Amino acid sequence: MRVALVHSFYSSRQPSGENQVVEQQLAALGRAGVETLLVDQRTDDRERSRLYPVGAALTVATGTGPTPLAALGEFAPDVVHIHNLFPNFGRGWVRRWDGPLVAHAHNFRALCPGGSLSRDGRICTECLDSGSTRPAMRHGCYRGSRLQTLPLALSTRFGADVVLTRADRVIALTEDMRGLYARAGVPASRIDVVPNFIPATEVPEVGPGGDYWLYVGRLSPEKGILELVRDWPRGRRLVVAGSGILADAVRAVAHDDVELLGHQTREQVRALMAGALGLVFPSRCMEGLGLVALEAIAAGTPVLAWAPAPAAALVQALGVGLAGSADVAASLEEAEARFPHLRAHCREVFEAHFTEKVWVDSVLDVYDRARQASAAHHR
Repeated sequence: MRVALVHSFYSSRQPSGENQVVEQQLAALGRAGVETLLVDQRTDDRERSRLYPVGAALTVATGTGPTPLAALGEFAPDVVHIHNLFPNFGRGWVRRWDGPLVAHAHNFRALCPGGSLSRDGRICTECLDSGSTRPAMRHGCYRGSRLQTLPLALSTRFGADVVLTRADRVIALTEDMRGLYARAGVPASRIDVVPNFIPATEVPEVGPGGDYWLYVGRLSPEKGILELVRDWPRGRRLVVAGSGILADAVRAVAHDDVELLGHQTREQVRALMAGALGLVFPSRCMEGLGLVALEAIAAGTPVLAWAPAPAAALVQALGVGLAGSADVAASLEEAEARFPHLRAHCREVFEAHFTEKVWVDSVLDVYDRARQASAAHHR
């Protein structure tokens, strides 16, 4: 099978798990014997031009801009797998591509100009509920700016998005995400749930655990880190690995039992994960089990997550952690009693659901369904 992956890479100045996931998937497909081509646009390259902000805004607002068609025509893939077109690829080309097409929903960009269905640290579905992006414009949901939100507001079509309507199959990361895209108008029968994975080359050993709690991620409002640190009880050690716009605010409310490490390398994060009692996942947006949670359970480290993030229900359903309550101290006390006994089970769940092989088998099934759907359409 020949598969072309199309992806617009976000700026390296804002580290993106989505960029990392695409690179991991490309490598995994190659190891599985799939002939692949990555057709990409990179913000790092394009923003060297002083006119880039204007050009990117026009591309997003109008859907016109760079296309992968020439590269795709030369490669002649069996399946085109679109990961992300924002902000560097146009969108109109998808109507002109006649072969099997898979769209990957890494976030909620098609439903929410802010991309996360969150605002001010809470879930927000105002645009989705109203079928209009006027709320996003009113709140300046993209980077806190109405001007920067405007191109996204103009391009948002919810379930009528050109990529979603053209795609033979759509990949969602969780059942909750599948439900939200279906609610927007994408037929649920065309949406497959395929979670992320940890590459076979990067699976850690099961760690011994320890006596501290660990947070890994951006220090930004939708992650819930400010509230977590503000409510963190004294007498328990919390290690925070990450950086972001809330770094100063988090530092201001942190007491002596909260250790702020800043950005850490992947090797440093793995070492921290192996020695943690548990991972805290206080996200306030519609996140499932992201890469950091998968890395934790692969290392045998259970996860304490809070609603409304779907991760809270997922860790309970899989038996790899607990859903926390508003009483942080009580949640930690319950987790401290249970988590040391879950380490082996966490690894077993990882092996059953989140390995590279499981992902490859699942995505190849999606590609087959896309090819069948495309063939049926052309009969």
